[in-house]
Amino acid sequence: MKQRQGRAGFTLIELLVVIAIIAILAGLVLPALTRAKEKSKATQCLSNLRQWNLALSLYMHDNNDAIPRRGQGIQPLHDIDRPEDWFNALPPLIGLPTYQTMVTNGTIPKPGDTTIYVCPTAKPTTNDYFLAYAMNFYLSPTSRPTPHRLSEIPHPSSLAFMADGGCAYSSTVPSSQPYSVQPRHVQRANVALLDGHAQSFAGDYLGCGVGAKEQADVRWQTESDGINHAPIP
Repeated sequence: MKQRQGRAGFTLIELLVVIAIIAILAGLVLPALTRAKEKSKATQCLSNLRQWNLALSLYMHDNNDAIPRRGQGIQPLHDIDRPEDWFNALPPLIGLPTYQTMVTNGTIPKPGDTTIYVCPTAKPTTNDYFLAYAMNFYLSPTSRPTPHRLSEIPHPSSLAFMADGGCAYSSTVPSSQPYSVQPRHVQRANVALLDGHAQSFAGDYLGCGVGAKEQADVRWQTESDGINHAPIP
C-alpha cells in the first residue's frame, strides 16, 4: 500500500489568507513607523534650535547683551555679506563657518544635510540661498539704529528668537505670506525662545498661514522701547 504523499504547497485560499494577514499587519505597523520617523525629525529640529540658542547666549555674553541682526525682512535672502546678521554672527561661536564663508566655498547647506543649519523636514527652495531656520522678524530689524538687547525685552521667556522658516528667508513670523513660520512637523512648528528653551507649537496656535497670534507663552512683537518694526501681515 502506497504512503500518502505530503502536500506540495499552499492552496489559493490559504495564500490569499496569508496575503490578507500581511496587509493588515502592514496597515498597523507602517503608520506607527511613520509617526516615529516624524517624531524623530521633530526632535532633531528642536535640538538644532537649542544649538542656535546656545550660540545666541554666547554672542550676547560677548556683545554686552546685544542680539544680532535678523537680516532681510520679507524679501528672500540675497544679502549674505553682513557680519552682524545672525547667520554670520552666530555660527563661529559654536564651531561652524559663517554662511558667507559657505557661499564662497560652494558648500551652503541643502535639504537632507546633517547640520544645525537644516531642519530634517525642510524642502528645497528656488532661491539662490537656503536657510531652514529664520530669526524673529521683529528682533533687531535693520530699521532700528542699534540692535535689541536682552535687557530691553520684557518677558524674554515668551519671545520667539528663531523658528522653522520658509527656507528662502532669514527672518520669519507667522503670516499668510511665504516668509511665514512653517508648521512642517505634522502641522506643528518648532520655536526657539529668547530665554534659551525651544518648544513645539501647533501651527494654528501660532497663526501660521493667517497672521501672528500673540499668545501668553509665545509672542513675536518685542514690546520694547525705541524704534520697532511696524506689524506685517
